[in-house]
Amino acid sequence: MSAIGTLRTGHIGINVTDLERSLGFYGDVLGFEVLGEGKEEGRRYAFLGQGGTLVVTLWQQAEAAYDATRAGLHHLAFEAESIDRVRDAEAALKARDVSFAYEGVVAHREGASSGGIFFHDPDGTRLEIYAPTGAEEAPTPNDSAPTCGFF
Repeated sequence: MSAIGTLRTGHIGINVTDLERSLGFYGDVLGFEVLGEGKEEGRRYAFLGQGGTLVVTLWQQAEAAYDATRAGLHHLAFEAESIDRVRDAEAALKARDVSFAYEGVVAHREGASSGGIFFHDPDGTRLEIYAPTGAEEAPTPNDSAPTCGFF
């Protein structure tokens, strides 16, 4: 064990180019509620959560869209209650013309029971919604690497 003990992810901070647009996506589409917000020009941000628990913070300080070739966040994954909830999320995202990396629910790797959907937020940040079970029959888009690795 580490000298500092066991660590858990607390929340994830994401730089965005347009806070209002991102609030629409993360709030209306993904179902996060605004727990706090800063509206001062040049210092706009929002704290988003579910059930009063902070999950994601959005910071309007990016000048360009997400770039997968730069060091930093690879992707952000949200765990859903079930594979049916993943499919519900897929339908809601498709209704908003969200960009997907793969068609439909895919398995995390060959033979895995876990799987989900892989898509992009308005700034191109790579996101995933998955369930730990229920994807046994789903296709695997990559034979040599985890599905979430290269999209």
